[in-house]
Amino acid sequence: MVSDRLPSREQALHFLRQSGCTKNVVRHCEAVADLAREIAECCIQKGSAVDLELVEIGALLHDIGRSQTHSVHHAMTGAIIGKNLGLPEPVLAIIKRHVGGGISAREAKKLGWPKDTYVPQTLEEKIVSYADKLVEGSRRVPIERTIKTFSHELPPPAVERVRRLAEEMMSLIGDCE
Repeated sequence: MVSDRLPSREQALHFLRQSGCTKNVVRHCEAVADLAREIAECCIQKGSAVDLELVEIGALLHDIGRSQTHSVHHAMTGAIIGKNLGLPEPVLAIIKRHVGGGISAREAKKLGWPKDTYVPQTLEEKIVSYADKLVEGSRRVPIERTIKTFSHELPPPAVERVRRLAEEMMSLIGDCE
């Protein structure tokens, strides 16, 4: 049963460990959550309405599917795990939409995923997806590095979605301190 209540940070970390995520995945999720919260706070400072708690919990749980696979399918696997844990729909949306700059309908069909939206829609989803692109392991990296890496691994439309996401986020946060 899907809940309306967000789990606490401690509950989210427990879910990661309980599902079988490695210490490295948990550290990555914590680093993404910390950065996502900073980005969300900056967005708020600049006048955007953001649910800080949703950003933090969604970021903590975004890679829960890595308990079973490290392929692109970890997003779908994570959404299934999250649904079985009773996570709220907004958290499930963050989990399934955080990969790259999102997965197009055509790409999702090729992957055999159910018909759905896999591109970040809400500001909270975009913040988590963007923060995830700025953390390798548990270290922060420049977006240019991620885009360069992706340009060797992903088709041009996927790289372009990451670039557009980065541009949108930078337009929102600018030179926030």
